[in-house]
Amino acid sequence: MSARPVLLVASSGGHLAQLWSLRPWWQERERVWVTFRTPDAESTLGDESVRWAHHPTTRHLGNLLRNTGLALRTMRERRPSVVVSTGAGVALPFFVLAWALRIPTVYIEVYDRIDTPTLTARLCAPFTRLFLTQWEEQRSFMPTAITVGPLL
Repeated sequence: MSARPVLLVASSGGHLAQLWSLRPWWQERERVWVTFRTPDAESTLGDESVRWAHHPTTRHLGNLLRNTGLALRTMRERRPSVVVSTGAGVALPFFVLAWALRIPTVYIEVYDRIDTPTLTARLCAPFTRLFLTQWEEQRSFMPTAITVGPLL
């Protein structure tokens, strides 16, 4: 029986780049990515196991429902050991379902939000076991977070 995979969930672009920078941590683990099918994501994740999410996610109820279905299928098929995300909106259905299934979740606040939390951080907060920040200043709005330093 193989180890349960790490599920890495992020929008494409900078969110994906920040998760990719954690390669020393995830490279020896089985993993599954969830992101948007964009040229940068296809290029970065060429040899990786990827589930393509639906976008846009901001205020788009149809894609929220599609991504919830994707989360249900992914969790049922892969039963990850942990869900890790840097946001954005695509993370929410995965965090809610992981919480319901008692799968640990780790949310890493993005490096470019220093004064206020992102909407996704606020929405995922009730479903997050561990918050990580990239700047000590971010702990003003996430006081229980652990500062890990900039990922990029």
